[in-house]
Amino acid sequence: MKELVTGGAGFIGSNFVRYWRKHHPEDHIVVLDKFTYAGHRENLRGLDIELIEGDICDPKAIAQAMLSVDMVVHFAAESHVDRSLLNPADFVKTNVLGTQVLVEAALENGVKRFHHVSTDEVFGALPLESQHKFNEGTSYNPHSPYSASKAASDHLVRAYYHTFGLPITITNCSNNYGPYQDPEKFIPRMITNLIDGQKVPVYGDGKYVRDWLYVEDHCRAIEMVLLNGKVGETYCVGGQTEETNNLGVTQKVLRLLGRNESCIEFVKDRPGHDRKYAVDWTKIKNELGWTPMHDFDTWLAKTVEWYQKNKDWWRPLKKRAESIYK
Repeated sequence: MKELVTGGAGFIGSNFVRYWRKHHPEDHIVVLDKFTYAGHRENLRGLDIELIEGDICDPKAIAQAMLSVDMVVHFAAESHVDRSLLNPADFVKTNVLGTQVLVEAALENGVKRFHHVSTDEVFGALPLESQHKFNEGTSYNPHSPYSASKAASDHLVRAYYHTFGLPITITNCSNNYGPYQDPEKFIPRMITNLIDGQKVPVYGDGKYVRDWLYVEDHCRAIEMVLLNGKVGETYCVGGQTEETNNLGVTQKVLRLLGRNESCIEFVKDRPGHDRKYAVDWTKIKNELGWTPMHDFDTWLAKTVEWYQKNKDWWRPLKKRAESIYK
């Protein structure tokens, strides 16, 4: 089988490529990546893959990458909320227009499956005291340019299924963590700041809640959907059974690195900051047998250890990552 992975040099994409290469060594993997700030060739070093540098908004590049492809796994996206507040147009272009170029090419080339990787942020936010969780039937209510652009891309993918019969599946996942995540994101920013003896900035009161999903659990969920998921269906993928707010995550990282709470610096909140996300993954559990295998405390510790051992990977990225917060 020939598989095209867009955004395969990014955080989740490269972890997926490594996972698929390990578990499906017979398949031909084509990675298409623009190599922006979020995509790094080092993430794919040593892997037996075909690598194409290109933009998903470029129909010619996509036509080349899509030749004889059986399956598309679409990760490529602008994905950082803070960046979307600075440059909303970039998010609309990549996440909406780029996805439309891809589904059109997939339709023309007769791909057997187009899998679209999306986010729980399209559903909006939950009140802190709420016991409700997002599921596949939750109405869309995005609050940031990032989540709005991802919501639009979800709708486009479904439209190509209903209107043109493109065989699609979608996953809406919660916040991922693990190796190869850019140091501008919450958990690796904390870890790398502390390794360098800097304070850890925490937005607002720190009580924002996210549903943390270890990246390999996410990759395994996508694998199950690709192999056994029903065409046209959406599956929500989350990682936790107990809530952990941002301040709690910060405290866990501090303990793992032997620091105390004097290292915390509360900073001005960002606009439109969603208070809480929580994901109900009952459907993917009941239909496909997926459950998260990596508990948060154990794999947060392993993630901290990875950043301690891979300073050569993240140090060149750190200065640029911090520049968006100034």
